[in-house]
Amino acid sequence: MATALRTSTRRLLALAGGLALATGVVVTGSSPAAAAPGTGPTAVVSLGDSAMSGEGAGSYEAGTDGPQNYCHRSVYSTIQSTSVAGVQAKINIACSGAASSDVRIGGTSHFTEPSQADQLRAIARDYDVKMIVLQIGANDDPQFAAAVLSCVQAWANPFATACKNQLAPVWPGRMAGMAPKVEASIADLRTVMREAGYADSAYQFVLTSYASPFTENMSTFGHAFEGCPIRLADGKWSRTEAVGQLSATLRGVAARSGVRFLDLARATEGREACNKSVPKASRWVSPLLVDVDELFESGDPMNVVRQSFHPNANGHRQIGGCVTEFYGAGLQEAACVRGADGNLHAVPGITTPTARYSVG
Repeated sequence: MATALRTSTRRLLALAGGLALATGVVVTGSSPAAAAPGTGPTAVVSLGDSAMSGEGAGSYEAGTDGPQNYCHRSVYSTIQSTSVAGVQAKINIACSGAASSDVRIGGTSHFTEPSQADQLRAIARDYDVKMIVLQIGANDDPQFAAAVLSCVQAWANPFATACKNQLAPVWPGRMAGMAPKVEASIADLRTVMREAGYADSAYQFVLTSYASPFTENMSTFGHAFEGCPIRLADGKWSRTEAVGQLSATLRGVAARSGVRFLDLARATEGREACNKSVPKASRWVSPLLVDVDELFESGDPMNVVRQSFHPNANGHRQIGGCVTEFYGAGLQEAACVRGADGNLHAVPGITTPTARYSVG
């Protein structure tokens, strides 16, 4: 028991030193010769944070896996897992840890890179952009990484109350604070595309929400040692309430901004990290991952656990397939839901968690 406790404490200290539900992205492949908008190679582009960059999926693009740049753009990321007919290039400029300010025109530099809006400007010039997929907001007011850390701390302290008791009262306010920041990012990306000569109708603009990394359906006593050191009640709150409110808020942002919305609130349902109903190989979310080598490479303890609690390569393949279906569906909004075949599909409407907190 003492050995197990020491192991759990070491994991907690590593997590406390640097848990990050961040994001990452970078342009892949060589840039073609400059062409007028709409005449270069066709492309789909992803922007946002770690959930879109491919954090946790491994096989990161050169230059995005440290020691200065930890955007962690995976070759298995959502956009790289799409298969849209006629598209010649799949470009990922999402970046682990990015916030809305990192997506704005002239916005903040992240991991030495210019803002994603400024990166998009060159892409829009050189390619015929058919779709933009944006996933951003979790690193703004929601402070999702810090929220997860507080839940881990609550698990480690037998005298503490569940983290949901502290987070639930402030969560709606955090959603309200996030919304205008995401709207401003969308407006800036629209401006970039218009200045590059694109009409709004010339390409698809998709805003996605987020999937829950946690569930209450975990082993009662062993889930922490599988890599999910949070209480079952907090896992349920994450899945049914926190992610639902986040998704509903982003749905409202999409409606006000005139872009399409893809609901991911149930995308990992039944396949979350440590879900006891499926074997580890069938899960779509990574548990706590500790990369001790990063202490020596970067000297930043945050990078030790950066990859934790994100969709893994299987998860990104599934979400990428859903995005592909959504591209051709002609729907203003849809949800990624697991079908009878075990795969995600884009179905009309929104999920129950999102609907519960949606206005109108």
